[in-house]
Amino acid sequence: MNRHFLPLCMAASLAVSLAGARVRAQNPGAQPPAPTPRASAPIDVTGYWVSVVNEDWRFRMVTPAKGDYKGVPITREALQIVNAWNPAADEAAGNQCKSYGAAAIMRVPGRIHITWQDDNTLKLETDAGMQTRLFQFGAPAAPPAQPTWQGQSLARWERPGRGNPAVKAGSLAVTTTNMKAGYLRKNGVPYSDAARVTEYFDLSPMPGNAQLIVVTTIVDDPRYLTQQFVVSSQFKKEADGSKWDPTPCSATW
Repeated sequence: MNRHFLPLCMAASLAVSLAGARVRAQNPGAQPPAPTPRASAPIDVTGYWVSVVNEDWRFRMVTPAKGDYKGVPITREALQIVNAWNPAADEAAGNQCKSYGAAAIMRVPGRIHITWQDDNTLKLETDAGMQTRLFQFGAPAAPPAQPTWQGQSLARWERPGRGNPAVKAGSLAVTTTNMKAGYLRKNGVPYSDAARVTEYFDLSPMPGNAQLIVVTTIVDDPRYLTQQFVVSSQFKKEADGSKWDPTPCSATW
């Protein structure tokens, strides 16, 4: 062995240690990088989930009669749209997805699949209507040039205990804007392109180690609603995607 090798290695190690000490001295308050939204998630919402329709059955499982807007606080302008609803015209205009937009999609019976697209983005897909929603944590990306059915969604984790990241409990909060005008219900009850959707995703345990996602949806629309429209939708977790059944949008069912 070269008799100079060991001292040289020790010298190199000492130089690295001194360099690190100087960096720490210059940045005494330096902290390690914050964990990503994926790594710091207080709850796990990923997987396949199926709708549990335990409320508003007659508005969700069948197409309501024209003019039936019971339970939705609409304006007079919105009532004109309700009474003029024409599903054939929507189909002809390529607007068969108007009841599958972000303000209504969680009420559409079917299955959802939630995955992490990357460390900062959750992806939610629906088999009914074959829609894809992206929930972006952190700084918002540039909005698309034109509004879309699913709009632009910003996400954050809400935790009890003043947001302590060590607490493994909390909710997924999502705020969506920049949506195309659509329908809150299949029969033409409208929301406008000025609407804002706020959602809270919470997990609830069930007997037999089963799980529910409870999604609370709050729609604010200065044009077509006289007050907030609030609904709660539930989804039960499934073991896998064997029952996944993608079907296109429909204006009549």
